Amino acid sequence: MATTDVPGGEVPAKDTILETGAALIQQFHPVNRICAHLNAFHVYADEPHRFVETNHYCTHLTSDVRQCILYDGPGPDAKLIGIEYMITPQLYATLTREERKLWHTHVFEVKSGMLIMPGPTLPGAQQAWEAAETEEMKQVVELYGKVYHLWQTDRGDTLPLGEPKLMTSFTERDQFDFEKHVGERDRKFGTDWKRKKELRKNIAEPKLHPDADQTWKTRRNSF
Repeated sequence: MATTDVPGGEVPAKDTILETGAALIQQFHPVNRICAHLNAFHVYADEPHRFVETNHYCTHLTSDVRQCILYDGPGPDAKLIGIEYMITPQLYATLTREERKLWHTHVFEVKSGMLIMPGPTLPGAQQAWEAAETEEMKQVVELYGKVYHLWQTDRGDTLPLGEPKLMTSFTERDQFDFEKHVGERDRKFGTDWKRKKELRKNIAEPKLHPDADQTWKTRRNSF
């Protein structure tokens, strides 16, 4: 099946057969190591009025480094729109000041209930899943992320055009219509940010490095 808003027709049958055969014979080790699906919103660092709901599929490279493939949806026809790297505070502190400015924090995403790990929504399974999710959030809240988007689907691009765009995260509720956009996302996944926020109220907030989240600091200082 072809993705309707991407140029080109249906994938030829011979390619589909080849893909099926390759899946039986080849080893896809990098993607097979993906261990978490996260969903949140990314903001254009140079245009913070623009943002994109983003699905992250993440792998642990080491105890200090994670890498995530970013898609515009969770379905089989989703477009790969970018990449994110996440590192611990210990590694972040070793970077140069100019490099640190490219990274963002995850505290608001975690504590507000915006960042989720989509999972089962049945009451029995949901409780166990949310307990595991909360444990994961205790780790993510500490991490610094660096994100580049390659495909600006939010403006209707049907191909990945132009240069990569540095992205960042939201750090406060009033930076966008939180209840509207996070609420719409929740309805798609059967989640509830208010419940997530309550479950995470006891997660400790780390001391944040002043060089991170430069988009919002530059914007604040410009007025």
